[in-house]
Amino acid sequence: MRSPRILSALTTLAAVALLTASAAPAMAQAQTIKIGTLYDHSGPFSAAGSLNCWRGAKMIIDYVNEKGGVLGKYKIVQVDGDSQSKADVAINEAERLLNVEKVDILAGVYSSAHAVPIAERVDKQKKFLWITTAIADAVVKDRNLQYTFRPQPNGSLFGTGTVDYIAHYAQDKLKKAPKDIRAAIIYEDGPYGAGVAASNESEAKKVGMQVVLKEGYSIQAADLSSLVTKLRAARPDVLFHTGYAPDIALFLRQTKEQGLRVRAYIGHGAGHSQIDKLKEGFGNEIEGFHTVDPIASQLLDPKKLKPGVGELTQEMVKRYRTQFEKDIPPLAIAPHVSMGFNNIWILLNDVVPRAIQKHGGFGPEALAAAARETDIPEGGTMQGYGVKFHPAGHPMAGQNMRAFAAVFQVVDGEFKHVYPPVIASLTNPPVLLPTSSPFLSR
Repeated sequence: MRSPRILSALTTLAAVALLTASAAPAMAQAQTIKIGTLYDHSGPFSAAGSLNCWRGAKMIIDYVNEKGGVLGKYKIVQVDGDSQSKADVAINEAERLLNVEKVDILAGVYSSAHAVPIAERVDKQKKFLWITTAIADAVVKDRNLQYTFRPQPNGSLFGTGTVDYIAHYAQDKLKKAPKDIRAAIIYEDGPYGAGVAASNESEAKKVGMQVVLKEGYSIQAADLSSLVTKLRAARPDVLFHTGYAPDIALFLRQTKEQGLRVRAYIGHGAGHSQIDKLKEGFGNEIEGFHTVDPIASQLLDPKKLKPGVGELTQEMVKRYRTQFEKDIPPLAIAPHVSMGFNNIWILLNDVVPRAIQKHGGFGPEALAAAARETDIPEGGTMQGYGVKFHPAGHPMAGQNMRAFAAVFQVVDGEFKHVYPPVIASLTNPPVLLPTSSPFLSR
């Protein structure tokens, strides 16, 4: 028989062994950060830019992991969610990632119609949400969210930017003062389209343009011919259009069929920024079209950026061509790739390291505190803008106040920066549709 002293010693050793065994996985777990990336891998939003955002996010996560992870030791575990271009699925996927997969960070979200309900739910659970793409002001406006942050420019910047662009070139290109320009505004009627259209309208009134029609439509609409008829009757010089992908294609087809003609056609991100998809449906007929979006990083002069940032853009282009489209010209890579890559890079390079080093980890409180301390100057990110978030209590709390978007025009089959002039690659853009365009009013 074993003595009581021996039994006691064996019991103690067993307890120590059990604690050591249970601590080992915990220590291993502490060296990984789980990020749930929520994008649309299927449905119409996928082709409108969401899949490209996921590609950008994946590439930068892979790059950071190849360097040893955040701070050289915290590897990223990426857990994907597919919103399927449906709001109810997006909400369910967000819940799954947070409460089943137990991710530390929820990142991504393409559609503003998804981001609005998701942000509220995530914030109530005191979980951390990093929005890379959805732009509607309504996502954060007047909600005082504590754990939601968006480095991406917000929608009102899109709407004001395109109106200011037309006003800037009105006399030179349209041979009219801004007050004599007839502008029409059409939009998908979700938070994204409605938000951009509202800023289109308010800025147009501010500069004195005549808004001859403003009307929304459902992205599920099978027929937009009645809208085209109203536009024909309104006779706009300039058409401001905010939509996704199938709805844009439907509208353009019916525009051609019914003979609607304008002098300048202005889109706002999403489907208007997917030049390869537009070319599939309309070929060279998209010459002269516009879009507005955060800048595609590879179109920026790296000399205008902080040291080392340009090299990241080269890395993004190399990886994209290796993994996804080997023959694509670098300048043709969609800006949504940059959104995913750059905005996740800001998270992993700036916010998460500070949360760990200064605030004791990567829980929601630490991440939120670190995000509020982010202070990146202009030129410090791959898309040119700086990063500083509006503080708690501000009407746009969690929104990057230093973000900006740029206007592009399709010139010679490629996107060129045309506004604002400080970053424009074309100092004298065409603005108007070319004479060869089937959409140009004669």
